[in-house]
Amino acid sequence: MIVVKIGGEILDGSGAIAPVAADVAALSARGERVAVVHGGGPQATAMQRTLGIEPRVVAGRRITDDRTLDVMKMMVGGKLNIDLCAALVGAGAKPIGLHGASSLAVSAARRPPTVVSGGGPDPIDFGLVGDVTGFNQPLLAHLLDAGYVPVIACLGADASGTVLNINADIIANQLAAALQADHLVLVTGARGVMRDLADPASRIAHLTPAEARAAIADGTVQGGMIPKLDETIRGLETGRVGCVHVVGHLQSGELRAEIDEPGSVGTALARHNALAHT
Repeated sequence: MIVVKIGGEILDGSGAIAPVAADVAALSARGERVAVVHGGGPQATAMQRTLGIEPRVVAGRRITDDRTLDVMKMMVGGKLNIDLCAALVGAGAKPIGLHGASSLAVSAARRPPTVVSGGGPDPIDFGLVGDVTGFNQPLLAHLLDAGYVPVIACLGADASGTVLNINADIIANQLAAALQADHLVLVTGARGVMRDLADPASRIAHLTPAEARAAIADGTVQGGMIPKLDETIRGLETGRVGCVHVVGHLQSGELRAEIDEPGSVGTALARHNALAHT
């Protein structure tokens, strides 16, 4: 089982999605069960500003009011999900676009006001933001068993039909754990975890959770990679996810190569280094 998370920076219309879609289609064609989760933060921010809505972000986390949620529905649940499915169809895959309101493919509960790192001492009310409470696993199993590729937008919903915005990395990590995925691939704007962002040769091929925590603590890992690794470490430590791969700027065949030889293209994280090399 493989879960692929695609960041909004890959869905920017530049063609970066084409090699990813081709590899997802190839993996599915060889019999792998593949699910895709995607975000769309950059596109949502651009649309907010086009509509005269100034984004409100605290400690890197978007505050979601009613108008912002409408933008997320339009961009993430609509345009980006459709465009990603279209790219996968063009590559020969069989995608099915989903979101939280698709028979509760992603169940969620509204997040209570929470103290967050970098957000000050007081709890922050993030509005219509959710925490994952579960997945419609019978639905996903039905699709995966039939060779379809579920393509899940980063929107959850609760039993009352309230739609909630959720970080795509959180959905992807929790979906990978729920499906006991052998591989979770995070397709980002970086070619892996780097010691120096300006030096492609500084890519770290393999990390254990302990090594990843140390890299965060000593400042090797900075910026948006920190919450990404934090979420990933938690998933690995449950023992329900085999290996997590951080990759980016992929050429055709590289996603498959990273699956087949972890650490060959990006950064492979596993509970033990030996697992990352299998």
